[in-house]
Amino acid sequence: MKSYIIKRLLQLIPIVIGITLLSFAMMRMAGSDAVTQMYSQSGAIVSEEVIQKAREELGLDKPFIVQYFVWLGGLLRGDMGTSYVSGKNVFSTFVSKLPATLLLTLMSIVFTVAVSIPLGILAAVKQNKVTDYIIRFCTFIGNSMPNFFIALLLMNLFAIQLGWLPVMSTGTTFISGIMPTLTLGISMAAKYTRQVRATVLEELDKDYVTGLKAKGVRGSVILWGSVLKSSMLTIVTLLALSIGSLLGGTAIVESIFMWDGVGKLAVDSITMRDYPLIQAYVVWMAIIYVVVNLVTDILYHYLDPRVRLGGLRD
Repeated sequence: MKSYIIKRLLQLIPIVIGITLLSFAMMRMAGSDAVTQMYSQSGAIVSEEVIQKAREELGLDKPFIVQYFVWLGGLLRGDMGTSYVSGKNVFSTFVSKLPATLLLTLMSIVFTVAVSIPLGILAAVKQNKVTDYIIRFCTFIGNSMPNFFIALLLMNLFAIQLGWLPVMSTGTTFISGIMPTLTLGISMAAKYTRQVRATVLEELDKDYVTGLKAKGVRGSVILWGSVLKSSMLTIVTLLALSIGSLLGGTAIVESIFMWDGVGKLAVDSITMRDYPLIQAYVVWMAIIYVVVNLVTDILYHYLDPRVRLGGLRD
């Protein structure tokens, strides 16, 4: 197992480097830089000499490949640079936004799992009955609505009409995180409920379930002891993808609710052309998906003996 993990990590290092290089190149092709954006936002009228001097101080006058390797060298030394806009250390700025994103991720995943797995199993057990039709209709509606529309509906209901929750975030608190969590969780739970239902139905049609029923094993034992365990591979894959995207910060939802996480930070950095912060976000996203994919592969080895046997034959 250790050799497998090391091999996977070595394979993923070039991918991470390639992602950072590609993102670095795309930012430089955007048509403007941090200096131009900063002065345009402030409304100040400055001469071309002042702009050029500011670019030289930030190293933006150097060739693209030189800028990239300077940044990469600093990253390997643990230095992610200084923000072009705020002048603060990039690493400390980025880390200060992580608690909000981690809290929102945890709340969204807990809500999604608590809703989707029971409803998906119930819909599968009650296939083509009234309960199944109701669940499928609700999940269809939930899966069809975009996040920003769900956010507006929740704001109107819980903040404006009922006055139970704040319209905008008042800090990294549980109360402020309820509406962002519901916004993300409703669409994810709708999608996962349908997937869990389909996976459980597929397992229930297999021969081993028929054999267990013929032996007189109770349906609840078959469902919770065998069917659900066999369905975990699909559920783990879906959750892994969701955790990766949530940890990267959901930019639209965080911006709507002014939730001070890494997604909102990324949007603000892109708007201001704050290259060091954007690169920090890109590195964070790359690392997240590398780790999530690695953990998912390890869980596959644990949950599915066929994967382990295939690895041994290799």
